[in-house]
Amino acid sequence: MQPKELSKAVSALVLTLVLTLLIGSALTQAALAQTMDLAGQWAPRAHQDYQDRGGGPDPVDYTAIPLNAEARARALSYTASIISMPERQCLYYPPFYVVLGPQGFKIWADFDPVTGTVLAWKVGAAIDRAVITVWMDGRPHPSKYAPHTLDGFTTGVWEGDVLTTYTTHMKAGYFRRNGVPSSDEATMTAHFMRHGNSLTISVHLEDPIYLTEPYVISRTNQLDPAANLPPTPAPCMPEPEVPRLAGGGVVPHFLPGKNPFVDEMTKRYHIPEETVMGGAETMYPEYRKKLKDNYVAPDKCVRYCCGWGGGSGGNLGCIVRGQ
Repeated sequence: MQPKELSKAVSALVLTLVLTLLIGSALTQAALAQTMDLAGQWAPRAHQDYQDRGGGPDPVDYTAIPLNAEARARALSYTASIISMPERQCLYYPPFYVVLGPQGFKIWADFDPVTGTVLAWKVGAAIDRAVITVWMDGRPHPSKYAPHTLDGFTTGVWEGDVLTTYTTHMKAGYFRRNGVPSSDEATMTAHFMRHGNSLTISVHLEDPIYLTEPYVISRTNQLDPAANLPPTPAPCMPEPEVPRLAGGGVVPHFLPGKNPFVDEMTKRYHIPEETVMGGAETMYPEYRKKLKDNYVAPDKCVRYCCGWGGGSGGNLGCIVRGQ
């Protein structure tokens, strides 16, 4: 081999080695970024947002939700009796119910059997929520014409030790368990952040149909090896609960202006009706300044006075008092 050719061969070999080292370094950094293990059984701790994580919010409580007029009208037509209908008893909530609902969940990883890399993280289901699959292999989201499902389509990337996920293609559902609606155009960005035995999930919800601004909410669960949380719940078995809903075509609802719970929070807590009706303004701390000069606190607490007492179910025996 001529000296000139030998020099070119050596240069090519050096370049190959350098590129190999760079690629190896990048892969190593990517692997190091995924050192946070999310696997485990994550039980709810209802001292955070006790009402929402327990028995549920008041029938008409839309505070701190940036809903628009159409969403408000739909929410006011909602009655919880609707889930007594056999055809609606097994309807599921969208994936963001993982932070909006009261249940805990199990998380595990699906591995590539050859390389050992994580193909997807799985967030276990609840009785009214499907398993969430977070794809980690770089696959794109489906076409906007693809079907919308109960679990949606979720992809994830590691940002340091935080798993950031993005969910699309969800079926319509609810932003709160009192009927605040979500559309099938809603999307969710979530951040899974583990600190020791605590896992905080912060979600950023957007919905061009029902929200005027993003709705941000976060909840924390605690690692509990004894929680015995199944990956999937027992099958839902619908059956008539109310005779008149056994097939007569009745759909429980409230007509416009007929919701009897509109002034419940005003009477009980002295919260102005315009505040109860929600909207973007009610999300921000500055809104309290608008109320402080005119707000008069109730003489005594008559509901949700005890808070969360720990254990299974908390202090449910003293949720309602003085009535």
